[in-house]
Amino acid sequence: MKHATLLWMDLEMTGLDPEKDRILEVAVIATDWDMNELATYEAVIRVDETLLSERMEVSKAFWDKNPASRDGLIKQNTESGRYGQAIESEILGFIKNNFADDEPVLLAGNSIHQDRRFIVNEWPRLDARLHYRMLDVSAWKVVFASKYRKKFMKPEAHRALSDIRGSIEEIKYYLKHLERGLKK
Repeated sequence: MKHATLLWMDLEMTGLDPEKDRILEVAVIATDWDMNELATYEAVIRVDETLLSERMEVSKAFWDKNPASRDGLIKQNTESGRYGQAIESEILGFIKNNFADDEPVLLAGNSIHQDRRFIVNEWPRLDARLHYRMLDVSAWKVVFASKYRKKFMKPEAHRALSDIRGSIEEIKYYLKHLERGLKK
C-alpha cells in the first residue's frame, strides 16, 4: 500500500533564472502528513561545464559565500552527473512506487515555487504528474516571523537532501505551535 502524501523536493541550480540556469542536483523525500520519511531519492544532473562556469560566474556573490557547496556541486557534476531526462524518469518511478496512482502529488519544500519553475522548464513529464497546489514552507515562515515573532533557524547547506530535511523540521516547528493553539 502506498502511503506517501507529500513529495518534498529541493533543487540546487547554477543560478535562479529557469531560462538560463540548469538543475545540478535534486533530492526528494516522500512523507505522510505526520512528516515521517517513507522513501528518499537523490541524483546529480550533468550540466555542460562551460554553461556551469558561466552561470556560476553570474551568481558569483552567492557562490563565493557558499564555497563548499559550490565546489562539491562542481566536483560531482564532473564525476557523477547524469542526463536530466534519465533523472526525470527515475523521479517518476519514485512517485509511482510511493504515491497512489489516483491521488494528486503535492510538491512541498522551501520556496518550492522557484523549484517548480525549473521543473516546468526542464522536466515537463514530472510537471504533468504534480498537482497545481503546493506546500511552500516559506509562506509559513513569513506568517510566523511577521505575525507571531517565531523564527526557525534552519541551517542552509545548499545541498538538496540536507536542505529538504531542514524544511521538514521547519514545518514540524510551525505545526507544533499551531497544534498548541488548537488545543486551547
